[in-house]
Amino acid sequence: MVAARRDATVEDEILILGSLDVAALLAGRDAELIDLIERAYVAHGEGRSSLPHSTFLRFPGDDANRIIALPAFLGDGFDVAGMKWIASFPGNVERGIDRASAVLILNSCATGRPEVILEASLLSARRTAASAAAAARVLLEGRIPESVGLLGTGVINLEIARFLRTAVPGIRRFLIFDLAAPRAVGFAVDLRRQLGDVEVEIAGSAGEMLAACRLVSFATTASRPHVADLSACMPGAVLLHVSLRDLSPAAILACDNVVDDPDHVCRAQTTMHLAEQLAGNRDFIRCTLADILSRRAPARRGDGSIAVFNPFGLGVLDVAVGRHIAILARAAGRGVRVESFLPGARKASEG
Repeated sequence: MVAARRDATVEDEILILGSLDVAALLAGRDAELIDLIERAYVAHGEGRSSLPHSTFLRFPGDDANRIIALPAFLGDGFDVAGMKWIASFPGNVERGIDRASAVLILNSCATGRPEVILEASLLSARRTAASAAAAARVLLEGRIPESVGLLGTGVINLEIARFLRTAVPGIRRFLIFDLAAPRAVGFAVDLRRQLGDVEVEIAGSAGEMLAACRLVSFATTASRPHVADLSACMPGAVLLHVSLRDLSPAAILACDNVVDDPDHVCRAQTTMHLAEQLAGNRDFIRCTLADILSRRAPARRGDGSIAVFNPFGLGVLDVAVGRHIAILARAAGRGVRVESFLPGARKASEG
């Protein structure tokens, strides 16, 4: 009877992890996180997942703000299910708060009952940065770029810069650009403080940055494509098209395109969606990152073309990282446990 009572109690409680918990548990684990993301991509690429399309909640007459639901299950040893609920309100930056806010709920794959609730905006930024760094590592094929370009000076590119230094340790110089010049200045200060021994310069234009950098990360709040000409790029350049709405469809059609998942990335009016509509097919997508990691496809096309990584951002990555955080939290005794959050076990006589 004692054992049965203990099992029921554990099943009835919820572990809640706030931003301070998540930050502490992920601190110093960038390399570990990149490896975790690669394993999650491979498992998904081998069909060991269930990943419904994300649902976008938008507001009438408002093109800027949205809240997105990303449900996912990932097997292959992860064996985790859950959903991220993430809001993107660009106007928050002017209010002095983060653009994105999110929670992640993890459910038991045995009972379906929710077990963990995490603050997920930090998790989301880290998994996005880790996936971009993983793609950069394989697409660069061992080359170390003299300069890395960062278009957009928000939280995501700040995280990407650090993860890139982990994935490609030889990176020493960053060239940054943002339409809001004061924001770029503040970002440069933050980047130097975070990375220490790096050179950071502010470019006069996006074109200047593209011409000077073999590796460029796009992480903006753009809702429509605004970069149509990639002729300034170096031969064989690698572009991390993280925000998915910066490059024009015509520019994408001329590149060597790698995605995280074709079905997910070609929707919601992303550039990839617009390119599919323009081309009438998806032949412009060469492969997924999982194909490269599993050696089903080469890293590059081999013709000196510009390689573009176009990640939609998959819920399987969120639940994989969330599970990892929950394991670390339980081992460290972190978080708040709310007992009797769920209804208790029913007696047999009530069945």
